[in-house]
Amino acid sequence: MDKINKEHIKQAVYDIVCLIPRGRATSYGAIAKAAGFPNVSRMVGKIMSQCDSAATCIPAHRVVNSQGLLSGSQAFGNSGEMQKLLESEGVTIVNNKIKNWKRVFWNPLDEIC
Repeated sequence: MDKINKEHIKQAVYDIVCLIPRGRATSYGAIAKAAGFPNVSRMVGKIMSQCDSAATCIPAHRVVNSQGLLSGSQAFGNSGEMQKLLESEGVTIVNNKIKNWKRVFWNPLDEIC
């Protein structure tokens, strides 16, 4: 993909992530599909790991893997920050995984398309 497409994807990912409601979470794959690029789940993960949520106010902590695992937590450092942010929104985490994942999961295709 050329630079223009990567920037387009990045902006689409940010736009979708900003729509995730407090107390809900979604997956890299769901965001990729909603952005119109279903095969770029790993790119979504990379974009989330580089977005600097504290500076940009992009709620990257609400994006996890397809099973509800906090697979992106290393982007928040070793402090457990991703878990703390989710728990502050009422999401229960057990063994680094969102409890009641199917209930917490926010599908952007159902919500914004």
